Amino acid sequence: MAPLLELELDQKTFPAAGEAPARRVLANIHLTLEPGARVALLGPSGGGKTTLLNLVAGLDADYAGRLTTAEPCRIGYVFQEARLLAWRSVRDNLRLVAGAGAEDAVERLIVEVGLQDAARTYASRLSLGMARRAAIARALVIEPELLVLDEPFVSLDPATAMRLRLLLLDALDRRRTAMLFVTHELGEAVMLAERIIVLAGEPGRLQGSFAVALGPAERRDPERVDAERRALLPRVTAAMGESAAIRSRTAC
Repeated sequence: MAPLLELELDQKTFPAAGEAPARRVLANIHLTLEPGARVALLGPSGGGKTTLLNLVAGLDADYAGRLTTAEPCRIGYVFQEARLLAWRSVRDNLRLVAGAGAEDAVERLIVEVGLQDAARTYASRLSLGMARRAAIARALVIEPELLVLDEPFVSLDPATAMRLRLLLLDALDRRRTAMLFVTHELGEAVMLAERIIVLAGEPGRLQGSFAVALGPAERRDPERVDAERRALLPRVTAAMGESAAIRSRTAC
């Protein structure tokens, strides 16, 4: 089977700005995503994870390397912030990206994410959790081959975050959509991904790739998720290297 997406990155550099010198953020990265793959990207803060997502999504073409995608390869992006149009309703935010003739898909996604009672509510009046639901629906309404998410559950309370993880699992199980998402939580990565890759170092490089040995039902079992998290933790921590050690000392 041909890959859905393949990135051969020699390097990504942020140019000098003001008194800040140029900074090489990423280097020597080979990333391949197969159709339907679910991949989590872990790494320290400031290590280039969001930058890598933007390269994969085609939002940043200023790098040395090559990006190859299958045809078609529609990409839905869920940013850290919902980025909804505040003066538009939930329904209209979805309509704007879905295009003409997609009314049924819009209504189906609104129901799927549990926002049917808020469909006419302006985005500015949504809670953070509801806004994230709307952002996920907006990304899925285009029927993407690849769903890209940048810490989609950050800043949510634990109960709301768990509800949205389960919602995302259900949405992915109904589709053959591939997923690449950034998280700082290993447990979240274990629950949602089939493969975990670690991005660390200066510049950032892929330091390890780890399969998650959980089936669909096990991903909804907190005890099985935690057992797999504990099993993977030493290997993931080793791949993070000095970055993980520094983070652990800071946390203490």
